[in-house]
Amino acid sequence: MEHQKDPEPVEPVSPVGQYFNSSVLCIYIIGVLEFEVPLDDSLALPLLKDLFLPINPRFSSIMVQDIDGEKRWKKVDVNLKHHVKIPIFHGGKTEESYDKCFHDYLSSIAIEQLPQGRPLWEIHIINYPTSNASSTVIFKLHHALGDGYSLMGALLSCLQRADDPSLPLTFPSLRPSNPESSSSTKSFWRRFSWLFSSAFNTVSDFGWSILKSSIINDDKSPIRSGDEEANFQPISISTMAFSIDHIKDIKSRLGVTINDVITGIVFYGTRLYMQEMDPKSKTANSTALVLLNTRNIEGYQSVNDMLNTKAKGPWGNKISFLHVPIPKLNESIISNPLEFIKDSHNIIKRKKQSLAVALTGTLLDIEGKFRGQEAVAKHIRGTLTKSSAVISNLVGPIQQMSLANHPVKGLYFTLAGGPEVLYV
Repeated sequence: MEHQKDPEPVEPVSPVGQYFNSSVLCIYIIGVLEFEVPLDDSLALPLLKDLFLPINPRFSSIMVQDIDGEKRWKKVDVNLKHHVKIPIFHGGKTEESYDKCFHDYLSSIAIEQLPQGRPLWEIHIINYPTSNASSTVIFKLHHALGDGYSLMGALLSCLQRADDPSLPLTFPSLRPSNPESSSSTKSFWRRFSWLFSSAFNTVSDFGWSILKSSIINDDKSPIRSGDEEANFQPISISTMAFSIDHIKDIKSRLGVTINDVITGIVFYGTRLYMQEMDPKSKTANSTALVLLNTRNIEGYQSVNDMLNTKAKGPWGNKISFLHVPIPKLNESIISNPLEFIKDSHNIIKRKKQSLAVALTGTLLDIEGKFRGQEAVAKHIRGTLTKSSAVISNLVGPIQQMSLANHPVKGLYFTLAGGPEVLYV
């Protein structure tokens, strides 16, 4: 990292941005765009210059430290050729061989650190057909640039609707489909009950969060090795697709949300994997660290709106985390997965009746002011190390997307660089 001597009007790095780019944490967001057709890689540099770089000055900046020890973003000239990688695979000419080459390549770049002397992002163009796509683009962006909401908004601003590029992409509504009607009497008692539950759950969850971040470790299991240096180990990135119609059917049968169903499926699959690898681990104490967007807004804003100082959903790292225990398996639940999903829903519903997320963010801010950003980064690393998994999610558009008339077949993302073994 450079040390800035000349007093230039450069943007300060946010506290969370400093946590994620410190001596103990270096977190990256990996985004993968799958295309239906081969890519014209000659378009890469013009698209980056005309579409990507103008989105945010941080894409043309490096992180520097001024004479007072404060970290700031310094604008630099960008040599795009240093940021675009086009690998050559020397495997066979079958999809299966290219699948292996792609997964090996993706896993290798996920654990490599980006040079601090140039803007903290890279684009990798894979112009080989795999079983999932005719070509693929991998985006590797440092989490200090922004969180998933910000970077997804940036990526979507470069994409168009495949059916009609003149129309904007739209997203599913996150509002409840069946708002509760209530009389004034029921409303009063419901509000009183909610306030009481919220107060109790806040104290319980916040206290548990502090204990989990400081002294209580999850049990060792197939998804938690306990290795402090797990971030230096090779990783494997896999994807899985679920039928949205099946998910909606489960949602209707159980009276829960789509997110509840997906989370329950993830938890259930995780427990089955743990049991397969080690039968004793089906009752291990395992916790998922759920990353939450703290913006009070539905859907994505335009990049221009996010960069507005008065934006409701501003650019940056507006996230916090919540500890969610992964339900344990027993014989009845193994034979009835819907019961497991319902249990997951009940846990999440109780967690929603809590202000622990806001208090956790406030605690980190206070710790940063008194102990410094490196101390908070160590605190966050300890929290990650003591948990078993990290879960995050983003909502995608309803319509098929395209990039420069190249139809997009799929889009997924993950995190890399942290000390935990399992990201979902």
